[in-house]
Amino acid sequence: MFDFETSVTGIEFKVRQLADEVAHLRTLVSEKEDECRDLKEVLNDKEILINNLKEQNKLIKLGNKLTEKGDCSEIKLKINQMIRTIDRSLEILKNV
Repeated sequence: MFDFETSVTGIEFKVRQLADEVAHLRTLVSEKEDECRDLKEVLNDKEILINNLKEQNKLIKLGNKLTEKGDCSEIKLKINQMIRTIDRSLEILKNV
């Protein structure tokens, strides 16, 4: 009987250890999922910032062309097209 009780006690101890380890691993997974979610948000913010800066860069280049050339009508059309594109992009972002 002593060997049986010892075996059961040993098994119970190992089960408790495994349960503790599972709880610890679940906590770690949850923390990593939170961290991943936060990093994805930061990445999305950075992508939006990059796209905005690209648009600003295009506008600056167009402005520079305006001062270099003198053909205002073509540049105004391009600026209007870019503004419409930006407006559509902002509307899409608002709907997301």
